[in-house]
Amino acid sequence: MNIEPEQKHNSDSSSDRALADQIQQQMQTVVSGQESAIQGLLTCLIAGGHALLEGVPGVAKTLLVKCLASATDCHYSRIQFTPDLMPNDITGVNIFDQKENRFQFREGPIFGDIILADEINRAPAKTQAALLEAMQESQVSVDGIRHDLPELFTVVATQNPVDYEGTYPLPEAQLDRFLMKLHVPYPSADAELEMLRRIHSLGDDAKNFETRIQVVISQKELAAVRSRARALRVEPPLMQYIVDIIRQSRSLQNLSLGASPRATVMLMEAAKALAALRAKDYVTPDEIQMLAYPVLRHRIRLTPEAEVEGLSPDTCIEELLQQVPIPR
Repeated sequence: MNIEPEQKHNSDSSSDRALADQIQQQMQTVVSGQESAIQGLLTCLIAGGHALLEGVPGVAKTLLVKCLASATDCHYSRIQFTPDLMPNDITGVNIFDQKENRFQFREGPIFGDIILADEINRAPAKTQAALLEAMQESQVSVDGIRHDLPELFTVVATQNPVDYEGTYPLPEAQLDRFLMKLHVPYPSADAELEMLRRIHSLGDDAKNFETRIQVVISQKELAAVRSRARALRVEPPLMQYIVDIIRQSRSLQNLSLGASPRATVMLMEAAKALAALRAKDYVTPDEIQMLAYPVLRHRIRLTPEAEVEGLSPDTCIEELLQQVPIPR
């Protein structure tokens, strides 16, 4: 029996939703109380964007990334950013091979599927800039030669919001390359208690917590989910809604810097990815409103007066969403 195109698409959507639920369940067996961060990371992965995780030490930022890589069968690579880290330490270097009598390129840790850029704000601007080409174009250039990165290449960077000693602020151009900025808060009391129970039950195995994660989806299947998400329907009124939100941010009284045109594209792509994870074949205002916070909070800048008043980027985004009419 032949399946009509619409029926097949609905079947694919349900399958994608089931896979997303399984990935989240696998990650939640290891990381307690971070459901919002897990959903945000998965949305970034499906949208083909990069994520910036912000949270105090010890809230499982690194573990979240390792679990995501394990559940999706992606090659995980970690780069520990330090003040003495050089650009070639990230991208790789050409080394002369005496046997072959020629230079050979030795890949750096950037050549992976899911890259953890740990404490990214501890490296100077020159080293941070080494990521710009990679994050935007999925390639690196070493000695004038271009090297393509893996198809699923995704950077997840972390930073500590309370310890600024020995750190360098991320340039606006680099912040704009991140699809989302996700807050990783303290877990609830119940989640923290559940974490203790799990670690206690594991005994010696607690040191390798992420090895308990089972592979849910192959890289080929993940690429197919990405492709289906990009093909989701976005009606013209919703495109206009996204544009109105972004443009309104540039005239909001409490902001000295509004969102860039790149944010317009990012918000649409993130909304399509989230809709796909929800088994929808079209985007609704709900996805746009929900994702406006993580997509915009690192792309806007408050005025000095707003900062003195104690306002936050999320407060301004809430005000922004209230000002823009929701399409029917």
